[in-house]
Amino acid sequence: MRRTKQIRHAEEPPEPPKARSGPIVPVLAFAGITVAVMQTLLVPVIKDLPVLLSTDAANATWVMTATLLAGAVSTPIMGRLGDLYGKRRMLLASLAVMVIGSLVCASTDDLVVMIIGRALQGFAMGAIPLGIGIMRDELPREKLGSAMALMSSSIGVGGGLALPAAALVAQHADWHVLFLGSAGLGVLAMALTYALVPEPPLRAPGTFDHIGAFGLSLGLVLLLLPITKGGDWGWASAPTLGLLAASVAVLVLWGLFELRTPAPLVDLRTTARREVLLTNLASIMVGVAFYAVSLVLPQLLQLPASTGYGLGRSMVVAGLCVAPLGVTMMFVAPLYARISARRGPKATLMLGMLIIAIGYGAGIGLLSAAWQTVLIAVVLGAGIGLAYSSLPALIIGAVDPSETGAANGLNTLMRSIGTSVSSAVIGMVLADTSVRMGSVEVPSMEGFRISFLIATGAVLVGLVLAAFLPSQRPSGHPVLLASSTDSGPAPVAAPASASTTVVPAGPAPAESAGRTVRHDKALP
Repeated sequence: MRRTKQIRHAEEPPEPPKARSGPIVPVLAFAGITVAVMQTLLVPVIKDLPVLLSTDAANATWVMTATLLAGAVSTPIMGRLGDLYGKRRMLLASLAVMVIGSLVCASTDDLVVMIIGRALQGFAMGAIPLGIGIMRDELPREKLGSAMALMSSSIGVGGGLALPAAALVAQHADWHVLFLGSAGLGVLAMALTYALVPEPPLRAPGTFDHIGAFGLSLGLVLLLLPITKGGDWGWASAPTLGLLAASVAVLVLWGLFELRTPAPLVDLRTTARREVLLTNLASIMVGVAFYAVSLVLPQLLQLPASTGYGLGRSMVVAGLCVAPLGVTMMFVAPLYARISARRGPKATLMLGMLIIAIGYGAGIGLLSAAWQTVLIAVVLGAGIGLAYSSLPALIIGAVDPSETGAANGLNTLMRSIGTSVSSAVIGMVLADTSVRMGSVEVPSMEGFRISFLIATGAVLVGLVLAAFLPSQRPSGHPVLLASSTDSGPAPVAAPASASTTVVPAGPAPAESAGRTVRHDKALP
């Protein structure tokens, strides 16, 4: 008798068994916040780095650039390794590398050694997509939306909360204490993860794509390096244009290779789907918008009142005024779950970007008092929190469970590219519009307002992109449920895509590597 595979289509699919979820969400969110701290850890002392490291300003910027490049490279690679060999295992590895990098930085004043340590710190950014993948595999459906929202927002939460804390430490202690503190946070996150977070049993078939990993890493470095250093080198200089051209060539060759390999690092066919492609493009725009406020408000708050527009606040007060950005992002996660349950993640993403546009638009005329910067931070935090919270749900609704880590890693990479572009463009605007005050040049109010205008434009472009996303069912009501008779958690949902390969539970054939969903035992 002919045997067929069972696929359940239902408005309310039965809930597969899930692990106890109590400690998983706070522990993974804490790990995400910990690694996100690395991006803004040195912002309070960035202007002093040339003196602290006995170098010039151009070389000192490598301390920040190294973290950015390492984070961009690690996110898709660690996501794929997690899909293949265990997400919890790779999460612990990411945190361990961050701790090692923190200890290296805490023990040196040498520029080269500091850059190496900062690169190791940035490597931990892969922990965020890994945490999202664990949540998808382990959590009950009714808790998944708010949990992924919090994990996704941890990028902004950690960055926002780190500013006042790092400013306080830098103002009253040796700056190396910042790294000792980050090492302590990393050790605590590792201990909690090891003790309280289970290892999901779901694995992707196939092997790790070493050539693809090298090609993507090389292409990203060639792309992000001129973006971050173009202001110093000159945007029309030979190094900038040459590296950009080389990045295009390398990424094109990498893409051709990925299309032909049976188990690619990134499934470009999946990435090219409308829902995945538009979500990733919108993520870039949200990244641009997120970083603009982090660049503008701290500088405005710390500029002396003698400039006529500076607010003359201390480093610590400036950090406290910006901190509501991260705090608000953290508290909108439950709100996201409610809105998305009613309207779906697409509507939540669009609402978030609309709030961001309103915040930046109103902020153009609200830069004359400290309380106004707090108001701007709260509004933008709410919008960015909703937007960031929507992205994992949109991604996992369009990819197989076995690709969750890699797909979310790529999406996190898109946000990193957005922040890199924002840093380069806003930095160039502030430099070109700066005014001389005595013997130094400082950013002008015109530059701050242009920066807000650029962020507004970027998020409006993202809003248009999001409008073309296909409508999804509200979170918690997946279109297709793939259940399993295996012990342990089953995937929450599989995408309703005609291109998905469905195989019975058990060892996957080689030709299906990269796109596997486990289903119930075949019916007679």
